[in-house]
Amino acid sequence: MARGGAWPARQPILPEDGVGSGVRIEDVTLVRGHQRIFEGLTLDLRESRIGLIGDNGAGKSSLFRLISGLDKPQQGHVILSGSASPGQVGLLFQNPDDQIIFPTVAEELVFSLTARGETRQAARQRALDFLAGRGLSAWAGRSVGELSQGQRQQVCLMALQISEPQTLLLDEPYASLDLPSQSRLAAQIDASRQQIILSTHLLEHVHDFERVLWLEEGRVRVDGPGRAVCEAYAADVRERARAEAERGSHA
Repeated sequence: MARGGAWPARQPILPEDGVGSGVRIEDVTLVRGHQRIFEGLTLDLRESRIGLIGDNGAGKSSLFRLISGLDKPQQGHVILSGSASPGQVGLLFQNPDDQIIFPTVAEELVFSLTARGETRQAARQRALDFLAGRGLSAWAGRSVGELSQGQRQQVCLMALQISEPQTLLLDEPYASLDLPSQSRLAAQIDASRQQIILSTHLLEHVHDFERVLWLEEGRVRVDGPGRAVCEAYAADVRERARAEAERGSHA
Protein backbone atom coordinates (compact mmCIF):
# COMPACT_ATOMS: atom_id res chain seq x y z
CA MET A 1 0.00 0.00 0.00
CA ALA A 2 1.41 3.38 -1.02
CA ARG A 3 0.55 6.45 0.99
CA GLY A 4 -2.47 7.97 -0.71
CA GLY A 5 -3.40 4.87 -2.69
CA ALA A 6 -2.85 1.23 -3.57
CA TRP A 7 -0.52 -0.09 -6.24
CA PRO A 8 -2.30 -1.94 -9.06
CA ALA A 9 -2.09 -5.71 -8.95
CA ARG A 10 0.88 -7.13 -10.84
CA GLN A 11 0.21 -8.70 -14.23
CA PRO A 12 3.59 -10.03 -15.43
CA ILE A 13 4.40 -9.32 -19.06
CA LEU A 14 6.79 -12.27 -19.30
CA PRO A 15 5.31 -15.34 -20.99
CA GLU A 16 5.03 -18.43 -18.81
CA ASP A 17 7.64 -20.35 -20.76
CA GLY A 18 10.01 -17.36 -20.72
CA VAL A 19 10.89 -17.86 -24.38
CA GLY A 20 12.17 -14.68 -25.99
CA SER A 21 12.19 -12.74 -22.72
CA GLY A 22 14.72 -11.90 -20.05
CA VAL A 23 18.50 -11.56 -20.10
CA ARG A 24 21.17 -13.95 -21.32
CA ILE A 25 24.85 -13.49 -20.51
CA GLU A 26 27.10 -15.63 -22.67
CA ASP A 27 30.71 -16.40 -21.71
CA VAL A 28 31.36 -12.85 -20.49
CA THR A 29 34.70 -11.61 -19.27
CA LEU A 30 34.77 -8.13 -17.73
CA VAL A 31 37.97 -6.39 -16.66
CA ARG A 32 37.99 -2.99 -15.00
CA GLY A 33 41.44 -1.48 -14.65
CA HIS A 34 43.63 -4.25 -13.27
CA GLN A 35 40.70 -6.09 -11.69
CA ARG A 36 39.03 -9.06 -13.37
CA ILE A 37 35.36 -8.77 -12.36
CA PHE A 38 33.90 -11.69 -14.35
CA GLU A 39 35.55 -14.46 -16.32
CA GLY A 40 33.55 -16.78 -18.56
CA LEU A 41 30.27 -15.85 -16.85
CA THR A 42 27.18 -17.43 -18.39
CA LEU A 43 23.67 -16.82 -17.02
CA ASP A 44 20.16 -17.24 -18.36
CA LEU A 45 17.91 -14.85 -16.41
CA ARG A 46 14.28 -15.42 -17.43
CA GLU A 47 12.30 -15.59 -14.18
CA SER A 48 10.06 -12.62 -13.40
CA ARG A 49 11.65 -12.05 -9.96
CA ILE A 50 15.37 -12.62 -9.43
CA GLY A 51 17.42 -11.58 -6.40
CA LEU A 52 21.15 -10.95 -6.15
CA ILE A 53 22.86 -11.34 -2.78
CA GLY A 54 26.44 -11.51 -1.56
CA ASP A 55 29.12 -9.51 0.21
CA ASN A 56 30.22 -6.08 -0.94
CA GLY A 57 32.49 -6.47 -3.94
CA ALA A 58 30.88 -9.76 -5.01
CA GLY A 59 29.93 -8.32 -8.42
CA LYS A 60 26.26 -7.38 -8.00
CA SER A 61 26.53 -3.76 -9.15
CA SER A 62 29.00 -4.77 -11.87
CA LEU A 63 26.46 -7.27 -13.20
CA PHE A 64 23.87 -4.49 -13.40
CA ARG A 65 26.31 -2.20 -15.20
CA LEU A 66 27.00 -5.00 -17.66
CA ILE A 67 23.32 -5.72 -18.35
CA SER A 68 22.44 -2.03 -18.69
CA GLY A 69 25.30 -1.40 -21.12
CA LEU A 70 27.27 0.95 -18.85
CA ASP A 71 30.17 -1.51 -18.99
CA LYS A 72 31.20 -3.42 -22.10
CA PRO A 73 32.64 -6.94 -21.78
CA GLN A 74 36.07 -7.72 -23.18
CA GLN A 75 34.65 -11.07 -24.23
CA GLY A 76 31.18 -12.54 -24.65
CA HIS A 77 27.72 -11.07 -25.14
CA VAL A 78 24.74 -9.70 -23.23
CA ILE A 79 21.49 -10.51 -25.04
CA LEU A 80 18.04 -9.11 -24.18
CA SER A 81 14.93 -10.65 -25.74
CA GLY A 82 16.97 -11.99 -28.62
CA SER A 83 18.63 -8.61 -29.21
CA ALA A 84 22.23 -7.63 -28.50
CA SER A 85 21.04 -4.11 -27.60
CA PRO A 86 20.83 -3.32 -23.85
CA GLY A 87 18.25 -0.56 -24.42
CA GLN A 88 15.29 -2.44 -22.96
CA VAL A 89 16.38 -2.24 -19.33
CA GLY A 90 15.92 0.38 -16.62
CA LEU A 91 18.50 0.78 -13.86
CA LEU A 92 17.57 2.13 -10.42
CA PHE A 93 20.57 3.56 -8.58
CA GLN A 94 21.15 3.12 -4.85
CA ASN A 95 20.82 6.87 -4.19
CA PRO A 96 17.70 8.50 -5.71
CA ASP A 97 19.45 11.87 -5.74
CA ASP A 98 21.84 10.47 -8.35
CA GLN A 99 18.89 9.76 -10.63
CA ILE A 100 16.35 12.57 -10.22
CA ILE A 101 16.81 15.50 -12.60
CA PHE A 102 13.65 17.62 -12.51
CA PRO A 103 12.13 19.64 -9.64
CA THR A 104 8.65 18.10 -9.54
CA VAL A 105 7.33 14.56 -9.63
CA ALA A 106 5.28 15.04 -12.80
CA GLU A 107 8.21 16.60 -14.66
CA GLU A 108 10.41 13.65 -13.72
CA LEU A 109 7.89 11.21 -15.17
CA VAL A 110 7.32 13.36 -18.25
CA PHE A 111 11.04 13.32 -19.01
CA SER A 112 11.06 9.50 -19.09
CA LEU A 113 8.47 9.65 -21.89
CA THR A 114 9.78 12.60 -23.92
CA ALA A 115 13.20 10.93 -23.92
CA ARG A 116 11.51 8.09 -25.83
CA GLY A 117 10.07 10.49 -28.41
CA GLU A 118 6.60 11.29 -27.04
CA THR A 119 5.35 14.85 -27.33
CA ARG A 120 5.44 16.87 -24.13
CA GLN A 121 1.66 17.30 -24.11
CA ALA A 122 0.99 13.58 -24.52
CA ALA A 123 3.71 12.72 -22.01
CA ARG A 124 2.27 15.06 -19.37
CA GLN A 125 -1.21 13.62 -19.72
CA ARG A 126 0.14 10.09 -19.51
CA ALA A 127 2.18 10.99 -16.42
CA LEU A 128 -0.89 12.45 -14.70
CA ASP A 129 -2.94 9.36 -15.59
CA PHE A 130 -0.11 7.13 -14.32
CA LEU A 131 -0.09 8.89 -10.94
CA ALA A 132 -3.87 8.91 -10.74
CA GLY A 133 -3.97 5.18 -11.35
CA ARG A 134 -1.83 4.74 -8.24
CA GLY A 135 -3.82 7.14 -6.08
CA LEU A 136 -0.97 9.65 -6.19
CA SER A 137 -2.47 12.56 -8.15
CA ALA A 138 -1.51 14.91 -5.32
CA TRP A 139 2.15 14.12 -5.98
CA ALA A 140 2.15 15.60 -9.50
CA GLY A 141 3.14 19.13 -8.55
CA ARG A 142 5.12 18.24 -5.44
CA SER A 143 8.70 19.39 -5.22
CA VAL A 144 11.06 16.44 -5.20
CA GLY A 145 13.13 18.25 -2.59
CA GLU A 146 10.22 18.05 -0.15
CA LEU A 147 9.90 14.27 -0.42
CA SER A 148 11.40 11.78 2.02
CA GLN A 149 14.19 9.45 0.95
CA GLY A 150 11.69 6.64 0.52
CA GLN A 151 9.30 8.79 -1.50
CA ARG A 152 12.13 9.91 -3.80
CA GLN A 153 13.03 6.27 -4.35
CA GLN A 154 9.38 5.61 -5.25
CA VAL A 155 9.53 8.45 -7.79
CA CYS A 156 12.69 7.03 -9.35
CA LEU A 157 11.04 3.64 -9.72
CA MET A 158 7.88 5.17 -11.22
CA ALA A 159 10.03 7.11 -13.70
CA LEU A 160 11.42 3.78 -14.87
CA GLN A 161 8.11 1.93 -14.81
CA ILE A 162 6.26 4.51 -16.90
CA SER A 163 8.68 4.05 -19.81
CA GLU A 164 7.90 0.29 -19.75
CA PRO A 165 11.32 -1.32 -20.16
CA GLN A 166 11.27 -5.10 -20.27
CA THR A 167 13.57 -5.49 -17.26
CA LEU A 168 14.15 -3.36 -14.15
CA LEU A 169 17.52 -3.60 -12.41
CA LEU A 170 17.18 -2.41 -8.80
CA ASP A 171 20.53 -1.83 -7.09
CA GLU A 172 20.08 -1.87 -3.29
CA PRO A 173 16.73 -0.03 -3.49
CA TYR A 174 16.08 -0.40 0.27
CA ALA A 175 19.36 1.12 1.41
CA SER A 176 18.83 4.00 3.88
CA LEU A 177 15.04 3.47 4.00
CA ASP A 178 13.12 3.06 7.26
CA LEU A 179 10.73 0.13 7.64
CA PRO A 180 7.55 1.95 6.48
CA SER A 181 9.39 3.19 3.38
CA GLN A 182 10.71 -0.30 2.70
CA SER A 183 7.19 -1.67 2.94
CA ARG A 184 5.78 0.89 0.49
CA LEU A 185 8.62 0.35 -1.99
CA ALA A 186 8.27 -3.43 -1.72
CA ALA A 187 4.56 -3.14 -2.58
CA GLN A 188 5.42 -0.96 -5.58
CA ILE A 189 8.01 -3.49 -6.76
CA ASP A 190 5.64 -6.42 -6.26
CA ALA A 191 3.00 -4.69 -8.39
CA SER A 192 5.42 -4.07 -11.26
CA ARG A 193 4.66 -5.80 -14.56
CA GLN A 194 8.32 -5.84 -15.59
CA GLN A 195 10.91 -8.47 -14.89
CA ILE A 196 12.70 -7.48 -11.67
CA ILE A 197 16.34 -8.23 -10.89
CA LEU A 198 17.04 -6.86 -7.40
CA SER A 199 20.27 -6.74 -5.41
CA THR A 200 20.07 -6.33 -1.65
CA HIS A 201 21.69 -7.05 1.70
CA LEU A 202 18.22 -7.21 3.29
CA LEU A 203 17.46 -10.85 2.59
CA GLU A 204 13.80 -10.68 3.61
CA HIS A 205 13.04 -8.69 0.47
CA VAL A 206 14.11 -11.53 -1.85
CA HIS A 207 13.36 -14.45 0.47
CA ASP A 208 10.24 -15.37 -1.51
CA PHE A 209 11.64 -14.67 -4.98
CA GLU A 210 11.46 -17.60 -7.38
CA ARG A 211 15.21 -17.38 -7.97
CA VAL A 212 18.15 -15.86 -6.08
CA LEU A 213 21.82 -15.82 -7.08
CA TRP A 214 24.49 -15.71 -4.39
CA LEU A 215 27.51 -14.00 -5.97
CA GLU A 216 31.01 -14.39 -4.57
CA GLU A 217 34.07 -12.78 -6.16
CA GLY A 218 32.41 -12.51 -9.56
CA ARG A 219 31.13 -16.09 -9.61
CA VAL A 220 27.78 -17.66 -8.81
CA ARG A 221 28.26 -19.67 -5.64
CA VAL A 222 24.62 -20.76 -5.24
CA ASP A 223 21.66 -20.40 -7.62
CA GLY A 224 18.17 -21.51 -6.62
CA PRO A 225 14.88 -20.65 -4.90
CA GLY A 226 15.03 -17.54 -2.75
CA ARG A 227 14.40 -19.15 0.62
CA ALA A 228 17.07 -21.84 0.24
CA VAL A 229 19.74 -19.49 -1.14
CA CYS A 230 19.10 -16.77 1.46
CA GLU A 231 19.30 -19.29 4.30
CA ALA A 232 22.55 -20.73 2.92
CA TYR A 233 24.12 -17.28 2.63
CA ALA A 234 22.97 -16.24 6.12
CA ALA A 235 24.42 -19.46 7.57
CA ASP A 236 27.73 -18.81 5.81
CA VAL A 237 27.88 -15.25 7.18
CA ARG A 238 27.25 -16.53 10.71
CA GLU A 239 29.95 -19.17 10.34
CA ARG A 240 32.48 -16.63 9.06
CA ALA A 241 31.64 -14.28 11.94
CA ARG A 242 32.10 -17.14 14.44
CA ALA A 243 35.44 -18.13 12.93
CA GLU A 244 36.62 -14.52 12.96
CA ALA A 245 35.61 -14.13 16.60
CA GLU A 246 37.55 -17.29 17.50
CA ARG A 247 40.67 -16.06 15.71
CA GLY A 248 40.36 -12.77 17.56
CA SER A 249 40.09 -14.53 20.91
CA HIS A 250 43.33 -16.43 20.24
CA ALA A 251 45.28 -13.44 18.97
